[in-house]
Amino acid sequence: MFDNSIKIFKSLSDNSRLRIVNNLLNGPMYVELLSERLNLSPSTVSFHLKKLEGAGLVFPKKEQYYVVYHLNEEILNKNLLSLVKIKDEEREKQDRRQEEYRGKIIKNFFEYGKLKSIPVQRKKRLVIISEISKAFEFGKEYTEKEVNLIISKFHGDFCTIRREFISEKLFTRENNIYIKVKEL
Repeated sequence: MFDNSIKIFKSLSDNSRLRIVNNLLNGPMYVELLSERLNLSPSTVSFHLKKLEGAGLVFPKKEQYYVVYHLNEEILNKNLLSLVKIKDEEREKQDRRQEEYRGKIIKNFFEYGKLKSIPVQRKKRLVIISEISKAFEFGKEYTEKEVNLIISKFHGDFCTIRREFISEKLFTRENNIYIKVKEL
């Protein structure tokens, strides 16, 4: 359904197609009548109807000498949420790609459990900060010295990493006491 949702949104992103759909709300019509009403050539109307048909928004029906186009009310009656919601299998693919990305970053920046360098790119830095934060327990209070000792097992620049914990709101800090409150 997600692929079809893209087709639906693309087909409705054109003003002429929206005008065609709007006219078809009044009832089924053939190409020439739509052409006359919209002041467009029949070939242009046919082109747009094919796009709408490809998205499943309209369907043709042969009636005597004419092909009459009808709106697919089943699709038009769907709510926006059902069109944009990602199916579970698509979400699983996205999660797998994200996990592969994380693994690649961790492999590139860690060697024998030590951080080789702090990434400059924020997205990569967040993965690294998140990975280091796994060494801390949720809700447990740590003194600044304890935080520095744990971070120093990964990298010598514990000040920068400690600052990242606070700026990304993974930890709270009050009176030099740090508490892990969030996971990325």
